[in-house]
Amino acid sequence: MATQSISASSRNEAAIERYKRVFNRFASIDKNGEKFMTRDDFVNAIAPGEDYKRLQRSQYAVLFDVADQSKRGFLSMTDFTVFENLLSRPDAEYEIAFRLFDTEGTGKITRDQFKQILAANIGRDEIPFDFDCEWLRLYTGGKDATHEMPYKEFTQLLKGLQAERLRQEFRYYDTQITGYITPDQFKKVIVDVAGHKLSEHVIDNLPTLCNLYAGNKISFANVMAFYNVIREMDMVERVVRKAIQSSKDGTITKADFLNTAARETRFSLFTPMEADIVFHFAGLDNPSGKLTLRDFFRLLESKWEHALPVAHPATTDAKTGFFHDILKGSYGFLLGSISGAVGATVVYPIDLVKTRMQNQRSKVVGELLYKNSVDCFKKVVKNEGVLGLYRGLGPQLVGVAPEKAIKLTMNDLVRGHLTDKEGNISLAAELIAGGVAGGSQVVFTNPLEIVKIRLQVAGEAAKVLDAPRTGALTIVRTLGIMGLYKGASACLLRDIPFSAIYFPVYAHLKKDYFGESPEHKLTIGELLTAGAVAGMPAAYFTTPADVIKTRLQVEAKKGQSSYTGIRDAARKIYKEEGFRAFFKGGPARIFRSSPQFGTTLMVYEILQRAFPFDGPHMSPQALAHASSPSHTDDLSYLQSKNALKILLDVHYKFGIVPPNAKIPGSP
Repeated sequence: MATQSISASSRNEAAIERYKRVFNRFASIDKNGEKFMTRDDFVNAIAPGEDYKRLQRSQYAVLFDVADQSKRGFLSMTDFTVFENLLSRPDAEYEIAFRLFDTEGTGKITRDQFKQILAANIGRDEIPFDFDCEWLRLYTGGKDATHEMPYKEFTQLLKGLQAERLRQEFRYYDTQITGYITPDQFKKVIVDVAGHKLSEHVIDNLPTLCNLYAGNKISFANVMAFYNVIREMDMVERVVRKAIQSSKDGTITKADFLNTAARETRFSLFTPMEADIVFHFAGLDNPSGKLTLRDFFRLLESKWEHALPVAHPATTDAKTGFFHDILKGSYGFLLGSISGAVGATVVYPIDLVKTRMQNQRSKVVGELLYKNSVDCFKKVVKNEGVLGLYRGLGPQLVGVAPEKAIKLTMNDLVRGHLTDKEGNISLAAELIAGGVAGGSQVVFTNPLEIVKIRLQVAGEAAKVLDAPRTGALTIVRTLGIMGLYKGASACLLRDIPFSAIYFPVYAHLKKDYFGESPEHKLTIGELLTAGAVAGMPAAYFTTPADVIKTRLQVEAKKGQSSYTGIRDAARKIYKEEGFRAFFKGGPARIFRSSPQFGTTLMVYEILQRAFPFDGPHMSPQALAHASSPSHTDDLSYLQSKNALKILLDVHYKFGIVPPNAKIPGSP
């Protein structure tokens, strides 16, 4: 129990720190050294990245009135923290709705308060609500015997309000009391009552419900069946998942759905008409009648996500899952290869200059060939032509494929294992993940780097000594298998700390500085900047290891020192050339590694967005849950969005107060 108490306390402290961080980021008012939030600041804080297509700013702003308990028109950090804490409660949606309707703050809601708030948010152009209906009298009493509703009674009223609005709107259109309305009228009713829950795919095709049965009208039974499907969509998803898990090919029929529902639920049985509706809208472009989980994801608006991370199980059996993993690995390998090739090509001339500067021995043999990196660049172009800047690029591109794929995959894999259930990962764990990623790539990079480096200095030797140019195959044959791993220890000494620095810095720049979240995708410029900036300290602080690796891998010329290992190379370099020699090519290494990794990671993430592994039809929420754990700040955003659910059930325009709106029944 003590351990659980400590864990809960730690989570609470972490949550409070998160609330403070968000508040300080968005609060724009500063009074006597204390920060405050305006209504706009508040909306920006609780809805980062919202496109306001389905939900408008004014609807999020409704929540400000709940947070502003003192009615000052601005929020202190305490106000914001109290509001965020409220969102974490399991009944937050109902609590927020109750506080908005309880305009007097008495803890009870009268019939008149309910009528005033609801009428004001419906507007004069919408279908009016009959406040004298029998349904409302059952909750509040008649005109002469009304009673106030405490919190729990009010929540029951709200839960039944949507069905009553549905009945009233159907009667509004069914003027002849035939029990039928037109497809267009049906669409209007459903959009009014539950449009915020449905995907654009379903909304656009609502009128097609009339095609399920004879005639071109839609009955009240059809409307109620559709409403029940939307209301029980969580149970629909559970049944669908269970049925698909038992399926051999990852598809199910209507009969499979009904049979599974009968087996897996005690009382939540679906009627045949409800099953018809589920399969009709999920399979509009799939006439086979056998649907996948991906088809069912299209029913609901994808932005209504769970407030906590939920793992979406595989949609096929174990055999399919095995091939799924192989395909996913190939997908990552391909994207890593393309990204790495682009990044390597962009900066390869800088890499060549860096290598030649690091290999240049001072105070030992003859006159210095290059004065500095700029001089080196000019002389390479003059003596070897522009193509000389790309000597050794071929082996480099061949090596980039496995290197980048393994580095990116291993970092994600280890980070995933070291991340807790709440999506948190410690700095030490981030460093370990990056280090493992850097170490794992050496098995591929060392052979290719030694060939690349020898090709890069071969052009220099050919010009100075008038020697024949050496090809990659010749170098491989000369070195042999063991020779290809010469300097591997130094390569590990460089790549492990490089990745241990790079990946954590990159992740924190994206999250903490640029504010990346599932709802806020970074731009190409932001991705490039984050990758480039993260590469600067990683590249410079590992330059000494890179100098030693280069010296060990390049064949020494006559009169130059040769080295037997890392310690021997470090000792001789320091003795013969001084401490500054360990940072030779450091600036060139920064100019090479920084844009290379910035370009590589930018291309990699852009490719993932453009060509998602599960295809363009996969639900965004499924893709989000299938990737790395969500940031805790993002959960707060989902909670804010979810807090509007009940208010939108009251009316989809709640918070969008039309100008000059007249409350029905008012003078």
